[in-house]
Amino acid sequence: MKNNQKILYVTDLDGTLLHHDERISAWSCDTLNRLITEEGLLFTYATARSIFTASVVTQGLTPRLPVIVNNGSFIMDAVSRKRILVNQFSPREAQDIYATLCRCQIAPLVDAIIDDRERFSYCEDAINPALAEFVAARKHDGRDNPLKNTSAILKGEVFYFTCIGEEQKLRTAYEALKDTYNCIFQFDIYSHEPWLEVMPHTATKSHAILQLKERYKCDRVVVFGDGANDIPMFEIADEGYAMANAIDALKKTATAVIESNEDDGVTKWILEHVFAK
Repeated sequence: MKNNQKILYVTDLDGTLLHHDERISAWSCDTLNRLITEEGLLFTYATARSIFTASVVTQGLTPRLPVIVNNGSFIMDAVSRKRILVNQFSPREAQDIYATLCRCQIAPLVDAIIDDRERFSYCEDAINPALAEFVAARKHDGRDNPLKNTSAILKGEVFYFTCIGEEQKLRTAYEALKDTYNCIFQFDIYSHEPWLEVMPHTATKSHAILQLKERYKCDRVVVFGDGANDIPMFEIADEGYAMANAIDALKKTATAVIESNEDDGVTKWILEHVFAK
């Protein structure tokens, strides 16, 4: 690698490493695996996805470093799925957030560790069609925890709230919560539905990346992304590369704009700038 520096490379998944079919291309997968195995590339991903869906969309990719999932709520071993770092709400914080969402007439999906298992809880009769579609796509990954009422919706160690649809309600809740918690309001790149995600203030991609940088004693960090939740990690990185398809706000903070996710921009950049002969 150039300059003999130890550099950590971190990519977002959706809209960045993944194509629009929500998969990593065979070429990118094979190339990155070769660079990781044969050249010692320090490469991992940081995503809003859980380890369950991230493992599906990156099937075949074998990062040797821990991965960052749930927008920094967890740093995990991608193979064993052991939780290396956990950022969670206190019971009081979870209650405060849920009360605010209820005042805004929002029925959320609540992610928590229950009996040492990751589960997402929701009231079956209260969620809107957009959230119901999200749940349906994840019904069989072992996390589904439908409830008949909300009495146990905050059970366990709560670490994430997901709310989808009804833009004005989500914006109102975002304004009420954003100064206290890590909140992301954006439109999904696949469904185009408005999303509000609420996490502990320590649960960020940027915080998790800095922990990995320290853990592996890296000199520099280079990141790749496309969305609003990638802005904090661009701010702490030594170099940040926005995809051609990225939002304008991210492009403004980027070192440069590179080829799109559909054109395997991340892998091409690494080949050209890290391993060019």
